[in-house]
Amino acid sequence: MKIYSYVVKHDTGFAPNAFWGYCTLACCKPKIRKLATVGDWVVGTGSVENIGNDKLIYAMKITEKLSFEQYSRDKRFQNKIPAKGLMEERGDNIFYKGENSGYILRKSLHNTEEQKRTDLSADSVLVADWYFYFGKNGCLIPAEFRAVIKKGPAHKCNFDQNFSSRFIKWLEENFQRGLQGEPFDYKEKLFVSDYEKIAVNTSC
Repeated sequence: MKIYSYVVKHDTGFAPNAFWGYCTLACCKPKIRKLATVGDWVVGTGSVENIGNDKLIYAMKITEKLSFEQYSRDKRFQNKIPAKGLMEERGDNIFYKGENSGYILRKSLHNTEEQKRTDLSADSVLVADWYFYFGKNGCLIPAEFRAVIKKGPAHKCNFDQNFSSRFIKWLEENFQRGLQGEPFDYKEKLFVSDYEKIAVNTSC
C-alpha cells in the first residue's frame, strides 16, 4: 500500500470529482494515475489559494483502475458526463472513443489541447468507493502527519509503511467516509451561456 500525495491547487469538484457516490481522478496528475494501483491511497492537500496547505481536501483508497473507454461506457459513471447543472458541469467523464479509435473530448472544464494531451498521457481513471472528501471543510492535519504534505508541484510517495498505516488509521477512526463538504470553488455557471468557454481557472 502506497500513499500518493499532492497539492490540490484548484478545488472545483472536477479533479477529484467526489459526487454521485464515487471519488474519481480522471484528469490531471497523469503520473499518479499511471503509477497508482488498486489498494493505494491518493491524498490531496490544500494550497494557499484555497483552504491552506496544512489541511486535507481529500483522501481516496483506489478500488478500481479503468481506462477512459471503460470509464466512459460504465453505467455507474454516466452522471459524471459533463452537463449543465452545479454538480453536473464538474463531470470528469470527458473522453470517449471516436470512429477512428482516437479519444474525443467532450465539452468540459478541460477544453484546450494542452489539457487534453496532459490527461491522455495516462489512459487511467482512478476510482474509489472508499474515500473522504472535505473540500472547503478541509481538516487540519496533525503535526505528527504533516510529512504527508507535498509542497509545490508533482507528488510524493516515499512514506514508510508505519507512517502510512498510522495516517490511514487516524483518518478512518476520526472521520466519516464520503462527501463531507462542498468544493472550495463551488460557484454556479462555471460554463458561460455557450457551454464552451470556461469562466474559472481549472489548471492542475
